Amino acid sequence: MIRTRAVVGTAHASRYLQQLCKHWSHTFETEFDPTHGRIALPLGEARLAAGPEALTIDLATDDAASLPDFQGVLVRHLERFAFRETLEIVWSPATTAAAQAAPDRSADDRPGGTA
Repeated sequence: MIRTRAVVGTAHASRYLQQLCKHWSHTFETEFDPTHGRIALPLGEARLAAGPEALTIDLATDDAASLPDFQGVLVRHLERFAFRETLEIVWSPATTAAAQAAPDRSADDRPGGTA
C-alpha cells in the first residue's frame, strides 16, 4: 500500500472536508462528519481530518503509478472549493499513526529498564 499525506493550512478545513465528501457521495462510498471523512475512490482511499488551522489529507493506493493522478484529482477539487484562498498543498510520504504515537522505549530495552 502506497500512502501519502498533505497538511493544508486553512481556517476552513471542516467546510472543505464536508464539500469534498458530499461532492463524491453521489458516486462513491463516503463517510464523514465535520472533523473526519473517508472517500473510497477507484484510485484508492482518501481520509480527511479537519482541525482548526489545517486540513489533513491521507491517500492510500495499491498502484504507485496512479498516485500522481490520485493526488491531482484531490487537489483540483479542493482548489475548486477553496477558490477564495490560495492553498499550499505539498505531498509527503505518510507515516503510520502507530509510529507517530509510539513512545520511545529505548531506555526500557536496557537491562534494568532505566537510562
